[in-house]
Amino acid sequence: MALAEFDLIKQFFTRAAQRETTALSVGDDCALLNIPEGYELAITTDTMVEGVHFFADVEPEQLGYKLLAVNLSDLASMGAEPIAISLALTMPSVDSNWLQGFAKGLFSLADKYRVDLIGGDTTSGALTLSIQAMGLVPKGQALKRSAAKVGDLIYMTGYLGDAGLGLKIKQGYQGKGIENALKRFNMPEPRIENGLELRPIANGCIDISDGLAADLGHILEESAVGASLDYACLPLSESVIDYIKKTGDWQMPLLAGDDYELCFTVSPSRARKLSDGYRCVGVIEQKMGLRLVREGISTVFQVNGFEHFR
Repeated sequence: MALAEFDLIKQFFTRAAQRETTALSVGDDCALLNIPEGYELAITTDTMVEGVHFFADVEPEQLGYKLLAVNLSDLASMGAEPIAISLALTMPSVDSNWLQGFAKGLFSLADKYRVDLIGGDTTSGALTLSIQAMGLVPKGQALKRSAAKVGDLIYMTGYLGDAGLGLKIKQGYQGKGIENALKRFNMPEPRIENGLELRPIANGCIDISDGLAADLGHILEESAVGASLDYACLPLSESVIDYIKKTGDWQMPLLAGDDYELCFTVSPSRARKLSDGYRCVGVIEQKMGLRLVREGISTVFQVNGFEHFR
């Protein structure tokens, strides 16, 4: 017998609260959160649709993990500490095995950051998954896209293009580092710890969801500045370098999405406060637009990232 909606919620998604900020969780018409004095609530929502954001053959455990990861990445880019999420599931049918795997992946990441699932909704229809994530940031300390300043250095976390390579592999490409690239594509790691560290150091910040060129472009637009990127400084894995050598597609790391690394700007005087592991890839300039230095030549690099309805 298929599970009814409330039985489904009770079996797979009802858990004891982990945080004092959760005053009332799943089971009522609304959840209640306690917001500590001196803090602001950061809120973000992401939706994933089968055939648009993920392949039909994806493992449900990976899907639950990634759905939460992409939302936590938005909180990381604002320097917010995640506290709670709500979940909306639209499914063509109730599959207990699928739900068990999905919940396992979701809660494996939620437990890592003590994130409470406080509510949501379930409906029937084409497979569509949405999370609203909430986090806390001290008042006036949120990292924003609009705060980059001329002279800032541009830094980023992690490696660039591995998730894009994972997509290429799903589409048929064969090369080095298949397992790592697919993991980066299916189960990205939100940079929560980095976001918290950067809060008193960085100026402008964004997560790389639609590609470095496009997402850095949002910082430039919101901050009314330009930038120059040094291609030789981009942090590329051996697998991505091998892909570029085989295909000649040197733009892929700049254009591919789903990396969910952080791209941020910081003044030279504050850059020394950064811990190890960040890579400087460029500089913020007064002249508008994005310029790319590659093989000693600087050219205007104009590109649009992924957009729905285009």
